Amino acid sequence: VSGTSVVQVTATDADDPSYGNSARIIYSILQGQPYFSVEPETGIIRTALPNMNRENREQYQVVIQAKDMGGQMGGLSGTTTVNITLTDVNDNPPRFPQSTIHLRIPESSPVGTAIGSVKATDADTGKNAEVEYRIIDGDGTDMFDIVTQKDTQEGIITVRKPLDYETRRLYTLKVEAENTHVDPRFYYLGPFKDTTIVKISVEDVDEPPVFSRSSYLFEVHEDIELGTIIGTVMARDPDSASSPIRFSLDRHTDLDRIFNIHSGNGSIYTSKPLDREISQWHNLSVIAAEINNPKDTTRVPVYVRILDVNDNAPQFAVFYDTFVCENARAGQLIQTISAVDKDDPLGGQKFFFSLAAVNPNFTVQDNEDNTARILTRRNGFSRHEISTYLLPVVISDNDYPIQSSTGTLTIRVCACDSRGNMQSCSAEALLLPAGLSTGALVAILLCIIILLVIVVLFAALKRQRKKEPLILSKEDIRDNIVSYNDEGGGEEDTQAFDIGTLRNPAAIEDKKLRRDIIPETLFVPRRTPSAPDNTDVRDFINQRLKEHDTDPCAPPYDSLATYAYEGNDSIAESLSSLESGTTEGDQNYDYLREWGPRFNKLAEMYGGGESDKDTS
Repeated sequence: VSGTSVVQVTATDADDPSYGNSARIIYSILQGQPYFSVEPETGIIRTALPNMNRENREQYQVVIQAKDMGGQMGGLSGTTTVNITLTDVNDNPPRFPQSTIHLRIPESSPVGTAIGSVKATDADTGKNAEVEYRIIDGDGTDMFDIVTQKDTQEGIITVRKPLDYETRRLYTLKVEAENTHVDPRFYYLGPFKDTTIVKISVEDVDEPPVFSRSSYLFEVHEDIELGTIIGTVMARDPDSASSPIRFSLDRHTDLDRIFNIHSGNGSIYTSKPLDREISQWHNLSVIAAEINNPKDTTRVPVYVRILDVNDNAPQFAVFYDTFVCENARAGQLIQTISAVDKDDPLGGQKFFFSLAAVNPNFTVQDNEDNTARILTRRNGFSRHEISTYLLPVVISDNDYPIQSSTGTLTIRVCACDSRGNMQSCSAEALLLPAGLSTGALVAILLCIIILLVIVVLFAALKRQRKKEPLILSKEDIRDNIVSYNDEGGGEEDTQAFDIGTLRNPAAIEDKKLRRDIIPETLFVPRRTPSAPDNTDVRDFINQRLKEHDTDPCAPPYDSLATYAYEGNDSIAESLSSLESGTTEGDQNYDYLREWGPRFNKLAEMYGGGESDKDTS
């Protein structure tokens, strides 16, 4: 407002104020007009123009002059500079620079995604320029939100609900921006808010298939036939192209491959028998994929609940070790039995107990609470006559179809004291009639085993000692070799050596076999005619030595060779050249050529020499 006081300046004068006008000061403005003025007497600076606008000019510099002598000519003066800053008031509303704003967003953008921002300008500063944004109208008020960013004074538009290009492609919003701090003095300047139109275009994206439900629950009885369809899942391509869908099962959720699915229509059917007692629930995962774009897939959980069918018969709950005392009386309780069933009927389990056939010794009484009592039907039992009784009990349920089973109770006859406490049963009495304990029996068995081991070891040692030596005695004649230790008395000494042995070799046992080797087909020594009685012994011995030298089957006389069993003789006999010196003319090696290429070299060495001699 014009005339508003801004500041007061004061000047001092050292002259005596009582001496004329020398100390009387007058103020005047030298710079700052026409915006400000100063009162001459007081030095108060005031505004000179109404409606000064900070937005047009914020800083002003005013120069004030103070002059004595009442401002007359000849007076002395001084000046000062006053810097004046206009402070802001909220006298300007926010304004959108555009009346229409266009934004784009893909339809696959998740909820909370920022689409874009809008901003209204305000000439004021500080809190006077603070703006709040909101959506006041439009066809997308339920699909989008707007949030005011305090530091930038922008309005951020975000996705509120999932978008679908095929459902709607364009949304229109009316956004308003309003000052949060309005000065009532400036209401007359109009509303401190502004609006703009925001148009949002949804862009098409190739989306994966969409199932008709977020999850599926199928219930099926466990006795259905293989191949029965238990339910169908449905999915579609949300894109405008509407591509065909192919279904499949995630085998990690069906490792036993109990179920399968038709890839074309999504029908789930059984491929193996179901058993509620093994698994009551099956949690599957079905995958839907576009045929044109198999990479875009969607999964949906499928829960299969197996309903119970009465397909199991009740059985004894536990194994019962039942006995009856020898002094038992008729009607005495010897056992209480119960049953269990894997099935789970809706009305609960109900079992019935009965005997498979009338038994003269025992009976069963149903307690009608899924238990039964086993009672005796006669007085007295003898464990020496019958030590064990077998009692077949029939257990049946009340579900449809009725299932039943027969369990057999083994009842032992035992000796009991007067209070009915078991002391010993027939099995122990029959096994140990002489009162021997189990420990005594074990000791006896160990002793028998030790004795058997000792006998076996003694027999083995005795057999080892009876083994015969390789050569028994000097009488074991081998290859016509005669062994003697003394020189003898010559031809006339008939006591030291029997000269008839040399002259008549037939006296030697030709067929005596060697005992240190396995008997085989041996070379038969050549028979030589016996020398006449008048033959000189020296000539006879030389003749025999010559015969043995030419015999390949006889070892040399100056050594004794003992050989172990080496196998059958070669059909080629000896190929050694050690004997060839004296028998070269008698040997024929032509058969070597018939043995094949491997013996060609030997044939040339031995057979060739003979041919050379013949040619020469």
